[in-house]
Amino acid sequence: MSQPISRTFAALLLAASPLALSACSQSNAQEADRFASVEIKAEPLAEGVAVLFGAGGNIGVSYGPDGTVLIDDQFAPLTPKIQAAIADLGAEPVTYLINTHWHGDHSGGNENFGKAGALIMAHDHVRERMLGIQKSGRGNDPASPVEALPTVTYHDGLKLHLNGDEVQVMHMKHGHTDGDSVIFWKKANVLHMGDLFFNEVSLPFIDLNSGGNVRGVLAAAEKVLAMVDDDSKIIPGHGPMATKADLIAYRDMLKTVIGAVAKAQAEGKSLEAVQAMKPAARWDINPDAFIKGDAFVEAVYKSLQQPDHVEDHAH
Repeated sequence: MSQPISRTFAALLLAASPLALSACSQSNAQEADRFASVEIKAEPLAEGVAVLFGAGGNIGVSYGPDGTVLIDDQFAPLTPKIQAAIADLGAEPVTYLINTHWHGDHSGGNENFGKAGALIMAHDHVRERMLGIQKSGRGNDPASPVEALPTVTYHDGLKLHLNGDEVQVMHMKHGHTDGDSVIFWKKANVLHMGDLFFNEVSLPFIDLNSGGNVRGVLAAAEKVLAMVDDDSKIIPGHGPMATKADLIAYRDMLKTVIGAVAKAQAEGKSLEAVQAMKPAARWDINPDAFIKGDAFVEAVYKSLQQPDHVEDHAH
């Protein structure tokens, strides 16, 4: 998901006429109002592990004697509220920050936490995308400031041995984007899937502009299902906490829609004809969903037209 306001757009307004300056002030005020009422709610999941719900992607927190690990950080204006929620858990300020992918509702607080001393980690493609201008649903997102960039990157993944647990960070190729990671607390049996998993609130968002592909989302769900059990607690990128059964239902939805679209494509049907078939209608039930049925079917249709991705990094 994209950031709510383009920094480039704001800069242009500041350099423009008094009327534009007034519009910028109004926009900034609206932005402040948008987040003023947001409450960051913490839900403990295991000893030293919690999830924070607010506005944007769900946040994972691991805390203890070795420091505080944050998974994603929502939007920049929410940083003080996130820091307060972390303190309320009895945790120290953030030592390590891991981005599940580059989108601003998951990395918008990077600059704030980076300036505060957090070591930021993410997949290679996350840093690469944050270094340049990226296409989004709201236009072009500008390059990120240096303080917001991941300083530790990886190709396949890494492990952190902190707070009495083994934290496994694993790259999932070309799913929601080309830089998605899932994070698994092995002892706590908690897993954060980022936007590879939308639970209840919306059909999946496949960011084709960022190297995403629905086949990768399905592959990621299959890989995670092989890792978890009935006692596992799964943090989705958006929506309430989930179980293995919830992820199975999500996987089955993906397989059903992908299968229907693939069959229709093989029969020569156009995108419009496939959308008219409403293959995702059974799951398109939230009127406020970020992604509705036709948009998801379009992403599936276009994903299946793409050749298999080949990674352009050496291991």
